[in-house]
Amino acid sequence: MRRVFVLLILLVTVSYFGAFEALAQDAAESASGFGFQALKEKFIEGGWSFMSLVLACLIFGLAFCIERIITLNIATTNTDKLMSSIDDYLASGDIAGAMELTKSTPGPAASVLYEGLRHAEYGPEAVEKAIVSYGGVQMGLLEKGLVWISLFIAIAPMLGFMGTVIGMIGAFDRIEAVGDISPTVVAGGIKVALLTTVFGLITAIILQIFYNYIISKVDGITGRMEDASIGLVDMMFKNNIFKRA
Repeated sequence: MRRVFVLLILLVTVSYFGAFEALAQDAAESASGFGFQALKEKFIEGGWSFMSLVLACLIFGLAFCIERIITLNIATTNTDKLMSSIDDYLASGDIAGAMELTKSTPGPAASVLYEGLRHAEYGPEAVEKAIVSYGGVQMGLLEKGLVWISLFIAIAPMLGFMGTVIGMIGAFDRIEAVGDISPTVVAGGIKVALLTTVFGLITAIILQIFYNYIISKVDGITGRMEDASIGLVDMMFKNNIFKRA
């Protein structure tokens, strides 16, 4: 997955510079109505210094989101089918077969079940302790990278608001230099200020939607993992695995 993430970073970086070059070429063109061309024009009008930083937050934030979504989809396991197969192995006393099954099955639930089976010979307390300990490790892996997405969600509107403040300062500087408070003097600075705010908020909204989706996926995987862990201990008692060990 690290290779996939690196490739995603390279792709979005190349796309970023390509998009920025295209924006620079189209800066002189006028756009009418609503559409992608109008969006590009507004992006350029907002000022490349802050707009490029907001765009970078969006690109890298989406890269982390895509990496997490791919990883979590791979980690999603049909725990019901897995537990049924483990039950068949345990009913015949084949703990080694159950361990091999969980070891070859991708996903955090299978990894936690493998750790529980591996400690079967030490009794139910050891199994429960192994499940709890390794479950915490798997939770950390599932939530890996979420802190960066949260960071970009927080930074994007802050950059937009900073652009707003700087735009307003520029507007007041023009008023001071011209000595006039007519709308034409301050319109440019106010427009830049509002555009940076809008793009910063749009970036934060997009990343927040992906972030909530990822959190829901993590919660779902965690719930299935906990249910499978509890079911494993009950299954071991039912098949007298601890007595055999």
